[in-house]
Amino acid sequence: MSYKVSIVIEKDENGYYAYSPELEGCQTQGDSFDEVMENIKEAIALYLETLSPEEIKGVASKEILTTTYEIKVA
Repeated sequence: MSYKVSIVIEKDENGYYAYSPELEGCQTQGDSFDEVMENIKEAIALYLETLSPEEIKGVASKEILTTTYEIKVA
């Protein structure tokens, strides 16, 4: 069985930060996009190892919708 979890990636002057909103506390960082993607996948796998199958189904069944909104600053 497979499930989907959301991954949010933010970039700032120090690199990249990633977290999964469904998995409280599951977060990581990296110097590049590729590095942060590898790190968050590993973090998610380790996080899921601590949960029972029922708990995994509960957290992975949430639907999170995202969008972007462009703001203009004068």
